[in-house]
Amino acid sequence: MRGVLFSLFVFFFAALPAAAQSANPAKQFVSGRIRDGLAILNQPNLDAESRSHAFEAFLLEATDLKRIALFTLGAAANTATPAQRDAFVAAFHTYATAVYRSYFQRYSGQSLTVTGSRANGPGDTIVRTSLVDPNGGRPLAVDFRVRTDGPKPLVIDIGISGVWLALTQHDDFAAFLARNNGDVDALTRHLLDIAKTYR
Repeated sequence: MRGVLFSLFVFFFAALPAAAQSANPAKQFVSGRIRDGLAILNQPNLDAESRSHAFEAFLLEATDLKRIALFTLGAAANTATPAQRDAFVAAFHTYATAVYRSYFQRYSGQSLTVTGSRANGPGDTIVRTSLVDPNGGRPLAVDFRVRTDGPKPLVIDIGISGVWLALTQHDDFAAFLARNNGDVDALTRHLLDIAKTYR
């Protein structure tokens, strides 16, 4: 999850050339989110804390965090009670927010360029980008999975060099549950404990 939030963080900070925009709804969404993120970052009247809060709200508004949380919970989401699922989703939100805040000051001019997209299914698009570090190094392939079949487009996963991060988190949580007799409450407490380490 640390990588998920940092990658999203870099994604929304990055500058996108106008030529990369197209009529593709998912690519337009990516382009628009980048512009909106830069507008927040460049507000001269915001102090660091206010900018962090504004950017956090913007970031979370562009992702389907509940969907991601329940996906990472895997099969346990079907056996957990509604109260357990709600508690887990809330803990996942707290965890994601804490990780995001820890990376807020790490941006150092990275930029993303949209290089293409492909349909992953109806209303489900993979937007391909290339992450470039101004300090050099090889460009990094970063893919964003965007759902456009709901009221608004939302990011539901990120692939870094072919590794999908929500899938990785799903496997990590499954391993934790296997070690803890499938105890969803224990996983929820685990996420909250990790979040505390970022304060």
